[in-house]
Amino acid sequence: MTQQNPPNCKYTREHEWVRLEGDTAVVGITDYAQSELGDVVFVEVPEAGATITQGQTFGVVESVKAASDLYAPISGTVLETNASLQDAPDLVNKEPFTGGWMLKVKPTSAGELDSLMGAIAYDAYIQTLH
Repeated sequence: MTQQNPPNCKYTREHEWVRLEGDTAVVGITDYAQSELGDVVFVEVPEAGATITQGQTFGVVESVKAASDLYAPISGTVLETNASLQDAPDLVNKEPFTGGWMLKVKPTSAGELDSLMGAIAYDAYIQTLH
């Protein structure tokens, strides 16, 4: 693992992360997910204004190995997508928790975060996958 899972994020069993920045939620995939996928070559996410629903697919990340659905860690309205990923999808590999973010979302219910794992629980979860 190249990067520790930041404690200021919440995690899903599908390996997405969400971090609150004020009243905006930033969403991406974890370091574990990008390492399992291999070199990311394309990221497809909804445009600003779209609605995402917790647990439902909101996009696809494609790597040289496979295409994988992205699952929304929370429900809300997409405020912004990471335009940098169109030209540099490998940011997901290099900086999964910083430059490789995918969406900024206005959450519908901050309470949904309570159903997600913290960093310690997520670390323990990924240990069970090996």
